[in-house]
Amino acid sequence: MEDSNQHDSEDLNFTNRIDLKPLQAHVENIKKEIGKIIVGQNDMVELLIISILSNGHTLIEGVPGVAKTVTAKLLARTLDVDFSRIQFTPDLMPSDILGTSIFNVKTNEFEYKKGPIFSNIILIDEINRAPAKTQAALFEVMAERQITIDNNQFIMEPPFLVFATQNPIEQEGTYRLPEAQLDRFLFKINVDYPSLDDEIQILIDNHKREDQLDYSTINSVLKASDIIRYQGLIKQVLVEDHLLHYIASIVNNTRNNANLYLGASPRASIAILNAAKANAAIQGRDFVTPDDIKRCTKAVLKHRLVLTPEREMEAFTVDKVVDQILETIEIPR
Repeated sequence: MEDSNQHDSEDLNFTNRIDLKPLQAHVENIKKEIGKIIVGQNDMVELLIISILSNGHTLIEGVPGVAKTVTAKLLARTLDVDFSRIQFTPDLMPSDILGTSIFNVKTNEFEYKKGPIFSNIILIDEINRAPAKTQAALFEVMAERQITIDNNQFIMEPPFLVFATQNPIEQEGTYRLPEAQLDRFLFKINVDYPSLDDEIQILIDNHKREDQLDYSTINSVLKASDIIRYQGLIKQVLVEDHLLHYIASIVNNTRNNANLYLGASPRASIAILNAAKANAAIQGRDFVTPDDIKRCTKAVLKHRLVLTPEREMEAFTVDKVVDQILETIEIPR
């Protein structure tokens, strides 16, 4: 009996082998800084932080005026890294993003002038406003974090993360994002309207600051080196084999689901795994639980799944399908 207790104690010590308190403290400080201006939207903020720790890009979707762009800008300000904002428009060309070669008369040679994509945090506003040719310019850099131009490769400085916003309602002058590009986003976050209490607080705060947003009040919390260190720390979070099987079962179900025309790829499985690790870490645990997996699954899958035409006509939603899948698959104990 004594040996058993000693063994349990050793297991407990083993499961707490990573010191996550500094990470938790930094996450709380980021939330406090953003909370100076943003009221509510806690789920969006936390998922954005998880995406940073998971080294994944995020698509933020919501109607105009729900603070999608402002939140992304504020989050970028809490990070002591380079920030670049690109407003997507129908006339935007790939060279406007990636850069272009310019002939230097003095040297008699072409010189590469880098575009705004060469930064650490990239905010793409209204990503669905640009045509397919411009969308395609993001494929390589988002997936491989490098750019190939004129047979030259340029590696992006880490951390490199893309936050993109889009409006789901307005269709005129927009271009649907191809599935290949959607698959490169770790998360798709849907931003809802604020609650009544939150909206009242928004009005109170707006009145107090006389309709002015003072970004200078936001302090930097994390340096680039901190982000890279924490991204490495997240990889050390423990995941039991039965939880890996649980993730694989969820994703596999999307490929055999009668409600879906297109299921999720193995990239989705890896995304759920990495996001669940980050979620566990900010909760102060260095081991993943089924709740971590369930918390991140919807944000990982909702932009990767395509309903069958019949289900679309019935006003069925991808969220409902994911809920059904999570209810169907047995949770490992």
